Amino acid sequence: MIVGDWRPATISEVADVTPTARVLRVTVPDWPGSEPGQHVDVRLTAEDGYQAVRSYSLGSYGDGDAIELAVDEVPEGEVSPYLVRDVQPGDMLEVKGPLGGYFVWRPGGANPVQLIAGGSGIVPLAAMAKARADAGTGVPFRLLYSVRRPETAIYRDELERLAGDGGLDLTWVYTRGGPPGWAGRVGRVDDEVITSAVWPVDRMPDVFVCGPTSFVEHVADALVRLGHPAAKIRTERFGGA
Repeated sequence: MIVGDWRPATISEVADVTPTARVLRVTVPDWPGSEPGQHVDVRLTAEDGYQAVRSYSLGSYGDGDAIELAVDEVPEGEVSPYLVRDVQPGDMLEVKGPLGGYFVWRPGGANPVQLIAGGSGIVPLAAMAKARADAGTGVPFRLLYSVRRPETAIYRDELERLAGDGGLDLTWVYTRGGPPGWAGRVGRVDDEVITSAVWPVDRMPDVFVCGPTSFVEHVADALVRLGHPAAKIRTERFGGA
């Protein structure tokens, strides 16, 4: 029963994808569908009635009664440790959504698309990359994905597959250490990285940036400084919980 726009939902599958992150597949009866980039609110209710609500991006999109969340554990967080460590198939929660209409990619545009993710900010951008592949559109997609180390990358195998299929130009940035044999640089995303891995300004790319607040502000400022119109840059940021 839907109460106050909250829909009952059941965890159907959990998968550990990094040492601190899980992908949760959730069944939501009568789910209205979502667009690539949207998010949901998740509400947990304890036996004593205490409730906690957090927002999570959708790693999935489209119709059907199944949605996908990818949750990275935040140390000292209230909700994410439970979702990453404790929740199991069959457990119940509530969701509200889909939410958000600004940070959304829809097939049909002609401009190239630039995705820039920091950490778990990859989740809505991965949904966009999957939607682009499913749509069969020829719109060029690039993804710049910054992670501490290779093993901390959510959706790593799926992104590599999309890149291997030729539908995604993928650039990894490692801030702490690369994979064995890695000859590239190690460090933060800076002007040099953006200049080399992001579509040039004259291509007028549609840019989506998602990640921790400090990462998003740093990247957005750099993009504007390098000449990208602010109106072409959409951002989504998150804290921790």
